[in-house]
Amino acid sequence: MAVTQQLARVTAEYLAACRRSADASPDGDPRWDPPAPDVLDLDWAPALLTRLGETTGLDAVLLDAVRQATDGDTGIELGFLDTHPHAIGPFGPAPTALSAAQVSRVSGLLARIDAPALLAALPADEGDTASLIGHGADLIAGGPRAYLLKHFDALRDFYLDAARRRLLVVLWWD
Repeated sequence: MAVTQQLARVTAEYLAACRRSADASPDGDPRWDPPAPDVLDLDWAPALLTRLGETTGLDAVLLDAVRQATDGDTGIELGFLDTHPHAIGPFGPAPTALSAAQVSRVSGLLARIDAPALLAALPADEGDTASLIGHGADLIAGGPRAYLLKHFDALRDFYLDAARRRLLVVLWWD
């Protein structure tokens, strides 16, 4: 079973309701079940997207936005989502989240990134690109370029919608 990064767009009210459910449940069940259209499986892309930005000289502020979009922040207490037997990410680090204000900021910065231009800055040979990116990029069916563009676009669009709807984003590995 592959462990992949998951993101969910939720309201502050939904997160508070999950916290209350966990507090009231004898086994800490938060009743976490965000709607499927508000969940994104980012696969193994986070490290590769960060590496893309690093190797192509992406502006430090924009690179930090990619990192924050895929790492989240520990400022929102999510211990109730990390409690056995109902932990949402039992195979990775503790879940993290971004507030609606952080989502708005990150979304605006992701929108400024020209992913096709970054990909054009990589070596022409897919094998050389995979070696430069690392993190198993050489094993990606169809090559790293298409994979990186697909996952960057999905991440950017996910955050754009979350910002438009003033939602929080919760991140975990599952």
